[in-house]
Amino acid sequence: LQNNRKRKQATSSGPANSTGTGNTVGPSANSPPSTPSTHTPEGLAVAGNMRHVPKNLMMYGADGTGLASSSNQMDDLEPFGDVGSLDDNVESFLSNDEGDARDIFAALKSPTEPNPPASKGFTFSEVNCWRTSNSKIVCCNFSSDGKILASAGHEKKAVLWNMETFQTQYLPEEHSLIITDVRFRPNSTQLATSSFDRTVKLWNITDPAFSQHTFTGHNYSVTSLDFHPKKTELLCSCDGNGEIRYWNVAQHSCIRVIKGGTAQIRFQPSTGQFLAAASESVVSIFDVETHTKKYTLQGHNTDVQSVCWDNTGEYLASVSQDLVKVWSVSSGECIHEVSSNGNKFHSCVFHPSYPNLLVIGGYQ
Repeated sequence: LQNNRKRKQATSSGPANSTGTGNTVGPSANSPPSTPSTHTPEGLAVAGNMRHVPKNLMMYGADGTGLASSSNQMDDLEPFGDVGSLDDNVESFLSNDEGDARDIFAALKSPTEPNPPASKGFTFSEVNCWRTSNSKIVCCNFSSDGKILASAGHEKKAVLWNMETFQTQYLPEEHSLIITDVRFRPNSTQLATSSFDRTVKLWNITDPAFSQHTFTGHNYSVTSLDFHPKKTELLCSCDGNGEIRYWNVAQHSCIRVIKGGTAQIRFQPSTGQFLAAASESVVSIFDVETHTKKYTLQGHNTDVQSVCWDNTGEYLASVSQDLVKVWSVSSGECIHEVSSNGNKFHSCVFHPSYPNLLVIGGYQ
């Protein structure tokens, strides 16, 4: 996770994703949804420093009882200092080793339902835990059917996790530096990985012996990528210099280059009309068809590390270490905000079944 250091030359760290991902991922599509709670306890302030936030915004710890700490299972992972010299203007990805990424969760509760007892809130429990090595995981993403989870990071090769058998399979180590993002092509067995080695690679998990294609053209470390939800031959990637490239996967060609994203990019779900791109403390919303900028979302005090859309595409959440903001895409206004209150936020994801539930991951 990103620390407070500013950009510098020859750094050995880079910006997160991911994954994202982005790159915190919500419950599997095969998992039954929990029953949402809409009750707002009086002691809400203990969960964090709420500023200009409706009382239906709550913070949850890993045990579902408020902001809580859990056992640290990442202390034995190596520091983010073994990736060699990287490009200028690339932010730190995972330099903070002080906490468990599962420590912090946030929930946006629906204001329209009656108030049930406070004990009927969402809870989080560990379903399974895999460890194939001591290398850090930077990003992960589920396939469209929820049966395969792909993860990647410092090990420079992606791992496929079968959600039904819990078996794992490695993709070959073709990247020369850490993988920064991994995303499945919608309704497909193909996935793409981006890396500090300035490349994007296309894979097919049915024939994982080698990558299908390597996209080159970025002059800086590639920090994030995403597939268009409808035009699935369209792949987008961004680098540490703010360059966003649109690729045609079928033709293996770059079809457009714009500026505006350094940390993470995500297409709007369903329609794919908009592309959200995080760069420093700003999130830009681009119209994919007209290639114009619809909004410049400002208000973060530090660099935005993660962005995510709700399933309807009506809301976008942006996460910096100290702040989470939820934006209305129709108005471009911030409708919810929550301070980390000294914790370090990093990533977020909306629940696929309950669009009013936002889960936030971070350290400390």
